[in-house]
Amino acid sequence: WALQLKNVTTSLSGQYECSFATYPHGTKAANIQLIVKEEEEQHYVKEVQLNQTLEIPCLEDTTSENVSNYPLKWLVEENGRTEELVTKEPSCPAVYRNSSMLYGQRVHLGLKNTLMIFPTKIMDDGRVFSCHVVYHSETVQKSRTTLRVFGK
Repeated sequence: WALQLKNVTTSLSGQYECSFATYPHGTKAANIQLIVKEEEEQHYVKEVQLNQTLEIPCLEDTTSENVSNYPLKWLVEENGRTEELVTKEPSCPAVYRNSSMLYGQRVHLGLKNTLMIFPTKIMDDGRVFSCHVVYHSETVQKSRTTLRVFGK
């Protein structure tokens, strides 16, 4: 027997019991504690000069676990659209989505999975770059960085 939950929210957290009658042993029961966690998200703003190299850390405040041990992806958002730039699986080379006319050859994955953008352009101003790390297939941590580009 299995209980399937759809559209899971934190309100479904709690104690669940499955019980059934057996012959000749009587009622059998099992309990499970379900804890539903919300996605964790951090938001930053980075300022950079036009035509400079920008380095955006994936999760700036992560100290407990090494991000490189988990799958991650970098995305860029603009005007309600999200485009995937880079994906990285543990112990595998990064996969770049070079279909982007804006970022195809300008993005690279740096040390500790930082996103490197060179050169920065005025059209990058206001764009939001996000890093998503999937821990143990049930917890997603996100960092979102809004870019501010300044001319000289």
